[in-house]
Parts: sequence; structure tokens; C-alpha cells
Amino acid sequence: MDVAERSRERRDERVEQRPSFSVVTGGGLDARARAGVSPQFLHRVRTVVVCALVFLALGACRVALSTATVSTLQANSALRSQIKEAQTLNEDLQVEKSVLSSSSRISRIATQNYGMTLSTNREVVDLSSASDSVATASTDATSASASASSADGDAAQSVTNTDTASPEA
Repeated sequence: MDVAERSRERRDERVEQRPSFSVVTGGGLDARARAGVSPQFLHRVRTVVVCALVFLALGACRVALSTATVSTLQANSALRSQIKEAQTLNEDLQVEKSVLSSSSRISRIATQNYGMTLSTNREVVDLSSASDSVATASTDATSASASASSADGDAAQSVTNTDTASPEA
């Protein structure tokens, strides 16, 4: 009987250790509500937020590049118009320079306004002589007299003005 009594005692101990009711963990609607948000859902939300931020950053970069392109194109257009104006002005100045620097105009102004004539005396320098003397020889030439009125001198100084309209920037 010893063995039978021992087995009864063990059964009695087991019965005493067992609760009077059984508890099942994790079941029911309350357990789900108390558990909160699942880690998978949080991971998906984070992924969507990161994708949205990347999309916004790419959009901002695209807008910045478009803005830079437009401003560069506007600057290029302004430079082209300035270059065209400068080329037109350069052509006008070259024409005016050629008109003002013509030798016939200069000689006419010198003759009419200042009474200047071309020199009829020529100086000859003889480098072959040892004393380095200067010999002058006169040539027979007729000198033109300057008998022009002051009105003619003023007329010689006036330059025909070409009507060129240069656009102002």
C-alpha cells in the first residue's frame, strides 16, 4: 500500500496546485484591442511615408532644375540682344570713323578753315657726306591760295548724319 498511498498523495498535490478554473491567454476581442498596432502595420506605414518623402524630394529637385533652366535661358536671351545692339553700334561707329577719317575731308577742312596748303619745299638729307650736312632744295610748284569764306569752312566741318536709331536697353 505504500505505493498506492503515494500515488494518491501525488494526485492530491496536483489537484491542489491546479486552479479551480482554466485561463486561456490571448483570446477574445479585448486581447486584440489591448495588443495595439501590429509591427507589420507600422512597417508598412513607415515605408509609405519614406516613399512619399522621396517623391516630394524628387519633385522639389525637378522644380529647382526647371527654374534654373528658365533663368539661364532668359539670361542668354538678354545677352543675345545686347550682343546684337553692340554689333549694330560697332557697324555704325566704323562707318562714322571711315567718313571722319577720309583724307579728302581732312584736307578740305585744313584748306578752308585754317588756310593750310601742302608743302612745296622738300628737304633732302644727304647721308653720304662725312659732315652730315643738310641740303635743301626748292621745287617749283604753285601754291593754291586759300580764299574760302567762313561759311564754306563751317560747311566743310559738318558731317552728314546718318539716321540710325539704336535701341536703348
